[in-house]
Amino acid sequence: MLAVLRNRTYRRLFTAQVVALTGTGLATVALALLAYDLAGADAGSVLGTALAVKMVAYVAIAPAVGAVADRLPRRALLIGADLARAGVALLLPFVDQIWQVYVLIFLLQAASATFTPTFQAVVPDVLPAERDYTRALSLSRLAYDLESLLSPALAAALLSLVTYNWLFLGTVAGFLASAALVTSAVLPKPALTLATAAPPTGGIRAGATAGTRLFLAVPQLRALLALDLAVAAAGAMVTVNTVVYVRDQLGRSAGDVPLALGAFGAGSMVVALLLPRVLDRVPDRALMLRGALSLTPVFAMLGAITTAGGGSWRWPALLAAWTAFGAACSVVLTPTGRLIRRAAPAEARTSAFAAQFSLSHSCWLLTYPLAGWLGATAGLRSAVLALGAVALAAALLAVRLWPAREAAAVEHEHAGLPAGHPHLADARRVGAGWRHSHHPLLDGLHVHG
Repeated sequence: MLAVLRNRTYRRLFTAQVVALTGTGLATVALALLAYDLAGADAGSVLGTALAVKMVAYVAIAPAVGAVADRLPRRALLIGADLARAGVALLLPFVDQIWQVYVLIFLLQAASATFTPTFQAVVPDVLPAERDYTRALSLSRLAYDLESLLSPALAAALLSLVTYNWLFLGTVAGFLASAALVTSAVLPKPALTLATAAPPTGGIRAGATAGTRLFLAVPQLRALLALDLAVAAAGAMVTVNTVVYVRDQLGRSAGDVPLALGAFGAGSMVVALLLPRVLDRVPDRALMLRGALSLTPVFAMLGAITTAGGGSWRWPALLAAWTAFGAACSVVLTPTGRLIRRAAPAEARTSAFAAQFSLSHSCWLLTYPLAGWLGATAGLRSAVLALGAVALAAALLAVRLWPAREAAAVEHEHAGLPAGHPHLADARRVGAGWRHSHHPLLDGLHVHG
């Protein structure tokens, strides 16, 4: 897996991702402490609202970024997003009103909604070989999991020396380091895009919905949306209700909360390490669908833990359930980039990644409040039943939407596309048009499949 780090450009981009994630993790801890200072016992509601603001920023901003990203220098876009995040983080220590938290969080996450899809679309150009790209996806998943485990520990160590406001400066340093690393990387020039190969049609609004229309048109991407919903159901249960299970259901100490969350991360990391070799032998469809379907028995196990009156077995069972959730979610999420890369034409790749970023977070915007409100008002058993039903329905829908057999390549002609258009990279000139073959795409260039 680490062999891909021999690529100098990818090594710098991956390092930029890691340091930015570390800065984000420090900000998460500092923000919780800031919320407590501002709201006291109501800090939970402040953080819950901030989380909702984060999701809204992701859902609203990413499609617009996808519409314009291909018309802008990608390195400048990545650096600008990092600098914007650093500027917002620099203002957080001076916040003294709750509404200011919400405004700054929206701005911070809007910049992240610019950085992340653009970064995801650059990596396939840096690592064009699918084997290398698969390993890069696993490394990226591993980076997210390590951040969730190590950033709280780093924050705890720093808090023994400084006040939490200094953690925001660590966030600033992380984003500035990320910008410097991107600056030092030589990014490959993107293939000529639709924006430059032909006059744009429909304007920014049409461009903002192009990725979503692509997702709704391609069966594999429609299935991916259902898989995202299944993962969001399990992830929301872990993120929102871990503290309730550990403290209220099991009566354990606050120190066991990060241990439970670490079990989820550990399950995800183990799978991320193993997947590159597995994906060399097992098709994406079989692996991702099995991962989504395996969430249902884990929810059943969680239901047993929830309804049991007592017993020392429930704590190790909860750790096992959280580990299984992490592993299943990683099985679904890690190959996602491969699926988008194959299903979307090169000229639509940035908008496709932006659409996936936005639509997947729409799923979280649904499941976060479902996990929290149901758990608080109707009890954890109702939350388990509801989210378990969502995960099962979404997994079965993905099975139905994703064709068991890929459609055969179809030879066809394009007329009216200029020479040098990215879709014509492997085409041959035939009369007034261009002829080539590939698997059917519904992307605006292939209206009839």
